[in-house]
Amino acid sequence: MAERLIKSNKIRIGDISISYYHKKAKTESETTIIFLHGFPFNKNMWRPQLENLPDHVSAIAVDIRGHGNSTAGHGFFSIDVFAKDLRVFMEKLDIQQCVLCGVSMGGYIALRAYELFPEKITGLVLSDTHSKADSNAAKQKRFDSIQAVLNHGRRPFAIGFVENVFAARSIDEMPDATELIKSSIRRNSISTICATLLALASRTDTSESLFQIEVPCLLIRGAEDKITSKQDMTDMANAIPNNRFVEIENAGHLPNLEDARRFTDLLTEFLEKV
Repeated sequence: MAERLIKSNKIRIGDISISYYHKKAKTESETTIIFLHGFPFNKNMWRPQLENLPDHVSAIAVDIRGHGNSTAGHGFFSIDVFAKDLRVFMEKLDIQQCVLCGVSMGGYIALRAYELFPEKITGLVLSDTHSKADSNAAKQKRFDSIQAVLNHGRRPFAIGFVENVFAARSIDEMPDATELIKSSIRRNSISTICATLLALASRTDTSESLFQIEVPCLLIRGAEDKITSKQDMTDMANAIPNNRFVEIENAGHLPNLEDARRFTDLLTEFLEKV
């Protein structure tokens, strides 16, 4: 039944076509949640949540510009551009307000979106992400990744990425999840991967605006995340006035896939209070 409720759609906004999944609520809904995927994935990573959220919640998962089935348009990516795409997307679908749920890069987009149009956001779910800009060392690591992708292609990049984003147990016991992520990476063009790495390296620091967040926030981290440190998320939790910070055991950078039930339960509980 859940499968049939999730519709795949496309909508034109500005210079791009955005692909998205939409699970419409069965009843009159006052709650809409928009899911923002990480790099270099796509909207498919949110299917476990779309399929298992309560019937009264309307849920949308978008392909960020250049990812999945969304087109790249002008090709000059930034977190700012992604956030402004989201604003136009909401206007086109006549979504007055929503909860934003972002993992990793999706969290950077959600935080920038709150800076740009806080009146449209009623809650934030920030998973395995943080507010800080890249250090010089982190920037250089992204530049090295660009060079590696240009020299060796997507396949070795995808293999290395999977080893980094999942907890060891997930790699051993969840072949479907790891294959989903590998295929998501391979579906992106080399130009999209490189342009997004530049966007991540050049993103602004949103730490100063954390103190001004007035909506409820749920912070989630996989306890075995090798990419987003516990300290970075603790710093964010200490700065946001109204938040709950939860770690999910035996999960890495993608707890929504590695422990989908726990993640969705936390999400459902949060949505009841927003």
